[in-house]
Amino acid sequence: MKMRSGSKRAVVFLFLCLPFSSTALQLTQDFKKSAPGRNLKQVEEDVHEVHCSRERSRAAWNIIDEYLMPFVEKEQYLISPKCRLHPDNDLYRDQEQHKFHVDVDEWRCGYCKKKFYEEKYLDKHFENRHYNLLNVSNGRCMADLCGALHCDLMLEPMIRKTKCNPAAAARNRHLCESLANSCFPVNEGPSASRLHEFFLRQFCDAHPCTGKQKPFSKGRRKRTSMTYVTISILILMLLPLFYGFVYLYQRGIKRGAQELKRISQGGRKKKPY
Repeated sequence: MKMRSGSKRAVVFLFLCLPFSSTALQLTQDFKKSAPGRNLKQVEEDVHEVHCSRERSRAAWNIIDEYLMPFVEKEQYLISPKCRLHPDNDLYRDQEQHKFHVDVDEWRCGYCKKKFYEEKYLDKHFENRHYNLLNVSNGRCMADLCGALHCDLMLEPMIRKTKCNPAAAARNRHLCESLANSCFPVNEGPSASRLHEFFLRQFCDAHPCTGKQKPFSKGRRKRTSMTYVTISILILMLLPLFYGFVYLYQRGIKRGAQELKRISQGGRKKKPY
């Protein structure tokens, strides 16, 4: 009898525990199903997050374009894609090329034609809507070269450093020299050798804390002044008017002289003898 009562109690206990075990099993299965979704979402969020300053990357490329590329083009030298200064190594280059400054307060996205009042809103639009167009596979970031290229002078031209950090200056000079060696190897010919020397003088010599050498001492890209263009257009527009006025003036003088001559000749004929 005791064994029968014990088995009855065990059966009742198992019967009562069955709903709880099925609920626990369901929760475990739901958790396993949802875990990959959460992991995927987290991975996607991590993919969208880019640790590269767009502003400093833009400043670095502007310096390259203005203070280096004119001299590279003059030498007719082709920079290797392995060089970190190559346009293909700019994470934001494609997006920057699809940015159009239509008017003073109008910027347009080249991908979807959407318009914005300021450039910073267009940058935010790129980050939110066109992040899939960024190639982040190789970790390219032009902003990493800012120390060597003196980006702070481009971003904050009116702010002058009061104290130079020798350790930071040494790191920036080392980076600068490594760029010169990798992008313009002296053993690749006269053009590469000249550009190597130029790069050292243009960028690297200004890194020591002595302050004797200024960056960009070798010059920049010559840009056509808008004032010069405006004056040239006005001159071209006014030049025909000026020559037309001169022509009419000379024609009027000539006609007036002929009229005076005709009147004077007529007066002589009517004079009695």
